[in-house]
Amino acid sequence: MDHSPGFLALVDDAKTRISEVTLAEARERMAANSQAVLMDVREDTEWARGHAVEAVHLGKGILERDLEARYPDKTTEIIMYCGGGYRSALTADAAQRMGYANVHSLLGGYKGLVQAQWPMSVPDQG
Repeated sequence: MDHSPGFLALVDDAKTRISEVTLAEARERMAANSQAVLMDVREDTEWARGHAVEAVHLGKGILERDLEARYPDKTTEIIMYCGGGYRSALTADAAQRMGYANVHSLLGGYKGLVQAQWPMSVPDQG
């Protein structure tokens, strides 16, 4: 997907302030911390087409509004993913600005999860 220069500038700026983790690091973090949250920040339609089995959904459009209600403990480890790692960088940055101290953006996003054969939940095609 071709992204606009303004969007890429926002993402690049956010990436100067956030932590990005690889798939291997995400696996390690989730294995070491049973309370870690894998959060899908994609749109509802993207979520409905398939998502990581253990993921929770809190789309980018409502994240700032609903994050504190869902996860009031701002030390909760949250690994966010989107389609390719751009929107999750923006949401990780927003969560940090809200006071969350242990948030990460997953490099490669959903596409990377699929390529790595991460367990997925997909709707029946029948």
